Amino acid sequence: METLLSVVLGIGLSAACGFRIFVPFLIAGIAARTGHLTLGPSFVWMASIPALVALSVATVLEVGAYFIPWLDHALDVLATPAAVVAGAVMTASVVTGLDPMLRWTLALIAGGGIAGTVQALTVGTRKVSLMTTGGLGNPAVAAAELGGAVGLSLLAVAVPLLAFALVVWALFFGVRFLLRLAAGRTSGPARPSA
Repeated sequence: METLLSVVLGIGLSAACGFRIFVPFLIAGIAARTGHLTLGPSFVWMASIPALVALSVATVLEVGAYFIPWLDHALDVLATPAAVVAGAVMTASVVTGLDPMLRWTLALIAGGGIAGTVQALTVGTRKVSLMTTGGLGNPAVAAAELGGAVGLSLLAVAVPLLAFALVVWALFFGVRFLLRLAAGRTSGPARPSA
């Protein structure tokens, strides 16, 4: 049961990496430092003071940059592949009780896949905001993404099963919405046959 909880914890934190890369690492590091989270032996460095300072600075820079319209789109070019890597590392850092090969396979598929999917949904949302508001609505999107990263990270640490259920629910409806949106754009009015 402990291994299952560590897997759903990892998936919840990985999904939060799709919103912001450094926020879940900072929250996991603080939670580990205060004894609320157990990190794998190779990842105890995340709870060290130097790591927490570095993660705090990185978090502030990342969060601030996303509030600047147009810069947020440029960051997505870097953040999309980085979110996949961060999601995999985040899952591997908290999953315990598994063979390392199985842990990293799970981390790459589940953690990286979930983080990449959430990141793709946020990129899509930001593009819709750009097209509808000319980028003026992007700071509101950035605030919502920051709230998602913080809230989901805290929920994953406190109640991993609830965080996992929320991630599954949100991904189902988010992907469904984007597929409907894409289908609406591709299927224009029918042309009369000649």
